[in-house]
Amino acid sequence: MTELHLTPELGWPVNGEDGRARPPWAAHDPLLRDYYDTEWGMPVTDEQGMFERVCLEGFQVGLSWRLILQKREALRAAFASFDPEVVAGMSIEHLLDDASLIRNRRKLEAAVKNAQATLGLREEGTHLGEFVWSYQPERTPAPRTMEEVPTRSAESEQLAKDLKKRGFSFVGPVTMYALMESTGILDTNLVGTWRRGASGVWA
Repeated sequence: MTELHLTPELGWPVNGEDGRARPPWAAHDPLLRDYYDTEWGMPVTDEQGMFERVCLEGFQVGLSWRLILQKREALRAAFASFDPEVVAGMSIEHLLDDASLIRNRRKLEAAVKNAQATLGLREEGTHLGEFVWSYQPERTPAPRTMEEVPTRSAESEQLAKDLKKRGFSFVGPVTMYALMESTGILDTNLVGTWRRGASGVWA
């Protein structure tokens, strides 16, 4: 496939030394490459797993995803592996001086607020994983280059609006689109990359 040999600056897939084609963002850095190869875009359906992803996407706002991955284990330790029942009753004051974390008060407070909202969803007879997946669209994009990957959709806009109504924060439509990509609700793997279709959600 000749497109795979075009320069990454154009946003085309890049062939790695192992012969596998990846998007430019996952082609070179070992941390990002491993995340792409093993986790990104695979289905996350449980409450705790989805709560972690919502929090991580919120922490990422304005920062690089690589930084979030670097701090992920520290964040897991600080937030009890993102158990919403534990996080809902936490104080974040002791976390503000922890250099291993994202020391942004609003983002740390959002994790607690989002845990409380996650527990609130149970009262509606659902859980966060089910709720987010209910916004799965009928079709998924089939981008050939990074420039063709959308950054938001009608579904992500509605999801953001409905989560905010329920007390969630740092859940804007662009952030929720990224969440839908990372948890398998959408498949925005570039056509020709080795992970396209790996989730099994989209035939």
